[in-house]
Amino acid sequence: MAETGTTAPAARHADPLGTAPAILLVEDDTELAGEIIADLEARGYQVRHVVTGPQGLAEARGRRFDLLILDRLLPERDGLAVLAELRAEGISTPVLVMSALGAVDERVAGLKAGGDDYLVKPFAFVEFAARIEALLRRPAISAPTTALRVGPLVLDLITRAARRDDRAIELLPTEFKLLEYLMHRARQVVTRGMLLEDVWHYRFLPHTNVVDVHIGKLRRKIDAPQEPPMLHSIRGAGFMLRPPD
Repeated sequence: MAETGTTAPAARHADPLGTAPAILLVEDDTELAGEIIADLEARGYQVRHVVTGPQGLAEARGRRFDLLILDRLLPERDGLAVLAELRAEGISTPVLVMSALGAVDERVAGLKAGGDDYLVKPFAFVEFAARIEALLRRPAISAPTTALRVGPLVLDLITRAARRDDRAIELLPTEFKLLEYLMHRARQVVTRGMLLEDVWHYRFLPHTNVVDVHIGKLRRKIDAPQEPPMLHSIRGAGFMLRPPD
């Protein structure tokens, strides 16, 4: 089933069991995209097509694909920036980068950004198909978690950076530890006692408002006034971090 933007034309190769590999194509050249979609569908793949970098980022985050085909030069956001962000979030979907930029340093940049293969335009479709088949044959590798994600909130465990959608969030060291703890337990009630023991490492539970003070500061950082709240106080129980309603 091919989909372009928000309007999906009728599928030429139905897959009622949903067993065909799902491919995300991010390509702004609509003529080339049409040729790629036709070739992929003829080979039995399911294809989702978007045209801009932000659209590709949103699709790859929100749905599981077996392969991502990513143009190097995209409107609104560069393809390699999209790729680097996906890898930073721990999304390990195989990626075939396509580009008219064929110099060695450009190919190296594509692979260093997290690409699994790099195909220079123009290309022969027989080679294109062979590269896709090779990528889909590769066994999935479980990478260590380097980022946590709850809805629009992302915490990078390597760079210790946080953001909500495209808004960067500055965190102090204790706020980082507190947010990491809450994100690991998203949608669960976390008590003050748990936080005092596991974040502050108290061996006894003192009469202190340190948890409430830090929760208040963290809430103001991750829940801006115009945004749906994510960090909730559960009366008589504790706190819960969950995606916006």
